[in-house]
Amino acid sequence: MVEAGGAVVGDTVLAGTSGVRAPAEVFNSIFVAFLGLGTLVGVVVISYTLYNAYKYRYREDEDPAPDVDRPEVGELPEGGGKGKKLFLSFGISAFIVLSLVIWTYASLLYVEGKPTEVQQNGGDVMTVEVDGFRFGWQFTYPNGAQASTLRVPTDTVINLSVTSQDVFHNFGIPELRAKADAIPGQTTNAWFVADEPGSYQANCYEICGEGHSGMTAQVEVMNESAFDEWYATTEPANASAANGTASNGTEAAVSGPDAPGALAPARAGGAP
Repeated sequence: MVEAGGAVVGDTVLAGTSGVRAPAEVFNSIFVAFLGLGTLVGVVVISYTLYNAYKYRYREDEDPAPDVDRPEVGELPEGGGKGKKLFLSFGISAFIVLSLVIWTYASLLYVEGKPTEVQQNGGDVMTVEVDGFRFGWQFTYPNGAQASTLRVPTDTVINLSVTSQDVFHNFGIPELRAKADAIPGQTTNAWFVADEPGSYQANCYEICGEGHSGMTAQVEVMNESAFDEWYATTEPANASAANGTASNGTEAAVSGPDAPGALAPARAGGAP
């Protein structure tokens, strides 16, 4: 849960009015479907088992199934006419499982390809480069501006292009269901869309050294107007350097920790 706009909100704010189903909503739907079906199957199986256990319980003075032709010792049992029920139960089970597999796979394909689809249809997609290093995160915007806080607008597909400067990291924002490996020399992608302003925290989910537990970053979801106002004040990192901003590759001297063009400190998030 996060505090946003003066009210406590949860996963329900992560999709809806933007017209795009966020990964959080898709994954929640998959979870609810599997939870509901698993609960239903469990109730049916346990109830049927208890019913038969009671119906055919041992009674000294009464045969629970007097019409059953039981085989004698050493005699092979003959068909009891239950094959149709068995075949029907297996058929229904197979249909349910295959339907779930196909539906889940289609949902994951949706999550995988949605940013490209939105872009092809002329929708808003903002790609932010996420660069991990021990022990912090650096975010580079389309205009070249860099910051240690990830600021994004509402109702916009945010595509994260994640990599690493040194060792394996893993960038994740739990509340927004966005998570991607940060691998040196490679780029992985994750995306999300949020419909309500709010503050979240990004973490590293790959043990990467003594400062791993403090390798966090603030994520601010802003109203579109507020974001546009902030974004208009940003400038490329090289422009900041040209204006006298000192940078040694891991730190930049700026007026504040989130100033446009700022590089995240080498030991961000309070790491030792």
